[in-house]
Amino acid sequence: MGKELTIWLLILAVGALTYTARLSFIALFARREMPPLLARALKHVPVAMVTAIVVPAVVFATPGELRLDPGNAKLIAALVAGAVAWWRQSAVLTIAIGMAVLWSLRYVVG
Repeated sequence: MGKELTIWLLILAVGALTYTARLSFIALFARREMPPLLARALKHVPVAMVTAIVVPAVVFATPGELRLDPGNAKLIAALVAGAVAWWRQSAVLTIAIGMAVLWSLRYVVG
């Protein structure tokens, strides 16, 4: 089997699995009420996903190189952005100040 065929089969298999997983969830709860425990648990999914994406991007300089020191501009900017988010509860302000801090630190540090 050729490499291209293997890639296409893998793409189709992953697409079918994703479609089936989404369809099964919709079909399962289309005519029933979602259990309260599951509904409460699903409220935490977006936060968990964003955390899983953002934290590695902030604390790892290169794959396998953990940087938790004050020289990590991304870490300082993320901490400032977290404080702004907690204080003002505004997504736009959090992003703007976080990026301004990051760009300022990168400009100053080099």
